[in-house]
Amino acid sequence: MARPRTTLVVQKTIRLTDHMIRVYLGGPGFAAFQPNEFTDAYVKLVFPGSDGETVRTYTVRSIDHAAQEIAIDFVYHGDEGVAGPWAAAAAPGDTIELMGPGGAYAPRPDADWHLLAGDDSALPAIAAACAALPAGAVGHVFLEIGGPADELAIETPAGVQLTWLHRGDAAPGEKLAAAVRAEPWREGQVHVFIHGEAQAVMHELRPYIRKERGVPAEWASSISGYWRRGRTEEGFRRWKSELAEKEQAARSAV
Repeated sequence: MARPRTTLVVQKTIRLTDHMIRVYLGGPGFAAFQPNEFTDAYVKLVFPGSDGETVRTYTVRSIDHAAQEIAIDFVYHGDEGVAGPWAAAAAPGDTIELMGPGGAYAPRPDADWHLLAGDDSALPAIAAACAALPAGAVGHVFLEIGGPADELAIETPAGVQLTWLHRGDAAPGEKLAAAVRAEPWREGQVHVFIHGEAQAVMHELRPYIRKERGVPAEWASSISGYWRRGRTEEGFRRWKSELAEKEQAARSAV
């Protein structure tokens, strides 16, 4: 069944860093937006164009029910892509259609500790998860970004360490995978959330968590790529489908 569309109005924009723009959306359409309980709640944004509509997936950073606004953070790299340039040019009164939200993850309060890791694309979801962690939570958060200027203020409980990894000239996900693997493994049941560049997440970190560390699927179900280097979102969806088919074939052959 097709997801219903909601039209929201740009209320304001904030340039968080040179590479991150926050857009606040509201207006009459906010009443039709039905939030869910997930910290990785995401929506499909519909961008009109001369060649038809382009759909891109973005995490809801926060919801302000009093102001009747939702905030969405956009990674911005100049004229590259569709959504980033739209966010850079967005002005109060502009409209955009969205579908959703979906989602699947929220920090489990019964976990002994938490491991969250991701790159720029996962920063909004991880920031939302950090805000939802109970005060007594323990664990480690790894965030890989371009450089020091891309760091944002993220509050975590006292027992949760936040480590920024500056990518520099390294391949996306390279430093993230190395840092997670080098982290001393804690005792007790971990709840894992890892998202970012698909090659690093799916081929490096997911096997490490699921196979080497033996974390059951129910505690590590949210490990996947948000994007694939050199591919549009449409190309990335095809890559994920092909990967899923290969993994299913491998399981069937055992």
